[in-house]
Amino acid sequence: MRSDKENLIVKLTFEFSLEIIKFSEEIRALHRYEMASQVFRSGTSIGANIREAQNAESKADFIHKFKISAKEADELEYWLLLCEQSEFYPSPKKKLLTDLKTIIKIISKIIASSKKK
Repeated sequence: MRSDKENLIVKLTFEFSLEIIKFSEEIRALHRYEMASQVFRSGTSIGANIREAQNAESKADFIHKFKISAKEADELEYWLLLCEQSEFYPSPKKKLLTDLKTIIKIISKIIASSKKK
């Protein structure tokens, strides 16, 4: 299923992962290691699973990888909202949350359209 042409969601989630790495390092600098690890793992997993989906063995496998990405995105949203609401953690930049919502919408559309085909 892999194609060598540029893929918007792969590129978007890779760039998003780089921003997540920066934010998790901000948290880590405050010695909040558990939260930093949660943000890092769920945030970078979104793109990793989407990248893996590009080599899916079947349509069902492709959809499954995207569903995992959707779950990781929902989990990340939870951690980011906790950071935003807690006085003990740095608040994520609004762009991070906005980009995450955009990624969630795109993932949902891809899953829905893949199921229809």
